[in-house]
Amino acid sequence: MRVGAQMINISINMPLGVHVILNTLNQNGHEAYIVGGCVRDAILDKEPGDWDITTSALPMEVKKLFPKTYDTGIQHGTITVLIEKEHYEVTTYRIDGTYEDNRRPKEVTFTSNIILDLQRRDFNMNAIAYHPKEGIIDPFDGIVDINNKIIRCVGDPKQRFDEDALRMLRAIRFSAKLNFPIDELTRNAICEKAELIKNVSVERINQELTKLLLSDYPEKFTQLKDLNLMEYIIPEFEKCIGVDQIHPYHSYTVSEHIIKSVKSVESDPVLRWTMLLHDIGKPKCKTIDEDGITHFHGHVEEGMNIAYKVLKRMKFDNKTINDVVKLVEFHDYSLESDYVSIRQAVNKISDRLFIKLLKVKEADIKAQNPDLMEERINEINKIRKSYFDIKEKQQCTHLKGLKINGFDLKEIGINQGKLIGEILKCLLEQVLVDPKLNNKQVLLELAKKNIN
Repeated sequence: MRVGAQMINISINMPLGVHVILNTLNQNGHEAYIVGGCVRDAILDKEPGDWDITTSALPMEVKKLFPKTYDTGIQHGTITVLIEKEHYEVTTYRIDGTYEDNRRPKEVTFTSNIILDLQRRDFNMNAIAYHPKEGIIDPFDGIVDINNKIIRCVGDPKQRFDEDALRMLRAIRFSAKLNFPIDELTRNAICEKAELIKNVSVERINQELTKLLLSDYPEKFTQLKDLNLMEYIIPEFEKCIGVDQIHPYHSYTVSEHIIKSVKSVESDPVLRWTMLLHDIGKPKCKTIDEDGITHFHGHVEEGMNIAYKVLKRMKFDNKTINDVVKLVEFHDYSLESDYVSIRQAVNKISDRLFIKLLKVKEADIKAQNPDLMEERINEINKIRKSYFDIKEKQQCTHLKGLKINGFDLKEIGINQGKLIGEILKCLLEQVLVDPKLNNKQVLLELAKKNIN
């Protein structure tokens, strides 16, 4: 098996659909290989997320060979082939033309030379092709980089980033995914070309940043600052860097605390983005008292505003924006472990987000003073246990859980819409304190007292 001029023994276990596509193309006189991330991940003994195929066959030739295809990027040579309900991207070998927008080539030229196709790719570790009979094709020593655990551009990194500025962010994302450092020449090129990231759509930046935050090493996010990208992506975070927190509960600067909290919460988009943004309002609100203790009064409200602006700017969907902003709003909310307080808190925050809020608060605590952590985590666990007990007993925490509604109030002569709403709210407040009151007849009697 071939790795540049070397021989290497590698066998990659591929899905049946990939075998079908490779065999079909080969039997009809075309070259075909799996390529890119799936080869890299297989070499790393990781499960590939998807399987990309590159071929000497032209797009229309690919379409003729398979009964179910989709033109997902035919202008760039990509056809999606459907095999037993699985989708596989099949792309013709190509040479990219001039890049005019630092993102995509103005035109592409198809080629029959796989080396020329691999030459246009971003990083050496992604410029490897494989065929079960022919083995590995690795003209740029991608396996060497994988073995050395380093991220290095194919050829001149400045040229790669001039072609596609998103590659700068992808380098950091791969660094976070694989825990590989970025080689010095590639790092220097990112620092020099950082401003080009402004030419990339916020949707693509959003996708890469989210993948970075969801990785096993989200602390690599700080490389955005080291490589001059932060000011173009989330400049609000830069203001958190170096901001001291001189307080018994804290052991780290604001930015250090934020990153530790991101790493302390589970890999969920809403939770990771919440932790990234939960204290982002602190720099503007910092004060120091006469004892030298720092305070951040108003940082929650400021953080909510900043979080909303950041997420809106990055074109997140409304549900994600609302959830993250809500969790930022309540991340500092004082929770008690008694049942009344928990029911009232769930009413304010929502059932859907309450467990997420506990995870946010737990991650927040884990990123503070470790000497004060155990007791506070135990309190969160008590709250979680009491919450599940409330759910098991089906105790009411919201208006929809009341045993009466507006129609019931109308039947006893309460017809004014505003008054109905006020009475239902008042009844809910009483039920939150005493769940036994959540009985239709009892609530009707209480409602009558409200209007007498």
